[in-house]
Amino acid sequence: MSVAVLDWAVRSLSFFNTIAILWLGLSVLLNAEERRWGTFVAGGGLVVGGLFFAGHTTVVSRQLGTFNGEMEFWWRVGWIPFVSPPYLWYVMVAWYASAFTRRLHRVAAILLGAIGLVGLVPIFFVSPLPSFVDLLQRRSGGAELGGVPILVLFYPAYSAVCIGLAIAALRRPPVSNRFMGDLARRRARPWLLCVSVVLLGSSVLVGAMASWVLHAVAVGELDLFSAQTVAMLKAFDVAISGLLALATVLLGRAVVSYEVFTGKALPRGGLSRQWRNSLVLAAGFGGLMAASLELPIDPIFRLMLATGVVTALYALHSWRVYVDREASIAQLRPFVTSERLYERLLADTGRGAHEGAMHPFVALCQDVLGARRAYLIPLGPAAPLTGSPLTFPEPEAGPAISPSAIERLVERLASPQTMCVALEPDAFAGAIWGVPLWSSRGLFGALLLGPKSDDGLYTQEEIEIARATGERLIDMEATAVTAGRLMALARQRLSESQVLDMRTRRALHDDVLPLLHAALLSVTSRAGSADHARSGRRATMSAASSDVARLIADAHQEIASLLRTMPPTAAARIAQVGLLPVLRDAVEGDLGHAFAQVLWRIDAEAERAMTALSPFQAEVLFGAAREAARNAARHGSADPASAPIHLSVAATVGDGQLDLRVADDGMGMGAGVGAPGGGSDGAARGTDGRTGQGLELHSAMMAVIGGTMVVTSAPGSGTTVRLTLPLEPEERAWGEQKPPSPRRATDEAG
Repeated sequence: MSVAVLDWAVRSLSFFNTIAILWLGLSVLLNAEERRWGTFVAGGGLVVGGLFFAGHTTVVSRQLGTFNGEMEFWWRVGWIPFVSPPYLWYVMVAWYASAFTRRLHRVAAILLGAIGLVGLVPIFFVSPLPSFVDLLQRRSGGAELGGVPILVLFYPAYSAVCIGLAIAALRRPPVSNRFMGDLARRRARPWLLCVSVVLLGSSVLVGAMASWVLHAVAVGELDLFSAQTVAMLKAFDVAISGLLALATVLLGRAVVSYEVFTGKALPRGGLSRQWRNSLVLAAGFGGLMAASLELPIDPIFRLMLATGVVTALYALHSWRVYVDREASIAQLRPFVTSERLYERLLADTGRGAHEGAMHPFVALCQDVLGARRAYLIPLGPAAPLTGSPLTFPEPEAGPAISPSAIERLVERLASPQTMCVALEPDAFAGAIWGVPLWSSRGLFGALLLGPKSDDGLYTQEEIEIARATGERLIDMEATAVTAGRLMALARQRLSESQVLDMRTRRALHDDVLPLLHAALLSVTSRAGSADHARSGRRATMSAASSDVARLIADAHQEIASLLRTMPPTAAARIAQVGLLPVLRDAVEGDLGHAFAQVLWRIDAEAERAMTALSPFQAEVLFGAAREAARNAARHGSADPASAPIHLSVAATVGDGQLDLRVADDGMGMGAGVGAPGGGSDGAARGTDGRTGQGLELHSAMMAVIGGTMVVTSAPGSGTTVRLTLPLEPEERAWGEQKPPSPRRATDEAG
């Protein structure tokens, strides 16, 4: 290999290492989640390594025979990066692998640090190495052993011990307390082990080369100015710089793919793309600049060449960013397009909401995340409104996720700051990560993800996109179902109104009006005949009056029967006496015969809060509670006469909301289509015969006033209907202070 090619290779690798190592060090420092001492050691050590190669570029650009004070400075300073990297690497790896929790590594770090300082400090004061002048004049210097400085002989052994301890720390790390720490360590361990082996090889090569060169110079067997010696030294430099470049690439792979030193919970795909771009920049810029140094041109032209290269590489970087952006937009397009909610509502009253959410969910799992399996499970208030969970791919025959597993998962997702938690694949049908989905009302869903198709880690951007999309899908599905149920309720009320209007017209026209007309004719005819035979016929007039009274009585009875068949409204009575008395009358008066006992547990604060509700809120809450009691009376027991059930009505105020529960100890309901943990009778018939249509409508009405209706039941364990309604601050204040209304106080006094 010619000297010109060796010069180009040395300078190219020096440029490459300068850019790549500096980029890595600054990225670790700037992207660190928690800047602890280990972060500063890792990032600072990389920055120092990059600065060393910046000086190395300066040195290798000079002729070997050139000497001045600057070369003497670089000769002494240049040994620091060769002595310190093995120790810094051991400290970095031991800190990352939490090896300092063991006494062995703590003691080893202190001893090796002290030995390293003892070896480095004398370089500037005692001169254990020959100076650059001594090398040029073939003179020895410093403490030697067999013609080789003791420090040079000590360096390979010191490096081997440091890197051996680093490998030991990687092989058996303790359990990590950081989220995904163990998984990241397992994935990053092969890359870090390779870096350790490469660093060990470069350290041994540096020690061997330095020992041979210094010994050969001391005994006069080597001429530093000969072309052969210069070529050999440059070949050694290429080999060492190449090994360090390889170590840098391997270390960068671990840093950007698993965030090993930044402390991030998840890697970021953007960081990995930027690392690849920085490698292209380092290689391209380094190669061109190294070649330009061999050209006999004015330095200003080299500067302009460097400017052009940087501009071109930046343009390529911008183009790549634009292409990645277009690809990201194409992946996210299914989530921002219209879901045709209006058309579906008109066509099937919102019952296609589940199918409408399935398309973007498949796009999320297949195109964006690359997941093999995923489940979108609504929880809490959203569960009764969304139906069954979404599954990718299509549901297959196999073990399902049990409600108890979902309950345990909910306990682990107690904080909005939790990004995701690790899951047991056997308990969650192949899912290994659980992502919580939150709204202003609290936890309302979970996205369970299986392994990626390429067996990689989910990036931070992917988890954030998955979280935002899952929240939107559940919210969209709940909105569509609520709107559909309200439309169904409006259509039902419209039909009932039309039927009632026709019944009223028919009854008045066919039954009431003929009776009144007959009574009018009878009165008229009797009155006319009375003018001709007034005397002596009082008995006949009395009989006519009786006929008229009978006809009018029949008409009154028809009108009264018609009024009784009309739907009753409790709004007026609730406004007069309050929600709780009307609910007591409805449960104990109309339905009391169906229960062995009705137990009321109403807190004083809850009773005051009920009094402070608006008329519309009170009417909706009353209707939902009455529907729950009616369902319990009709379907809670197979034989109410021989096996009556008990009903309990409890109301409390807590966390700024009113909590009203209607529970029975009947035979319970079958498994509905709602998500586990949320509970819902859905649209399926349970074991007690409830259809759930009324509960669905009342659930939609509760959603209209900002509340929720959650049904939990199990065969043989009874049914509980929980109604929650957030209280406004003024309502909470009234709930604590508001006295009973004057009308109610008068009624109680009476």
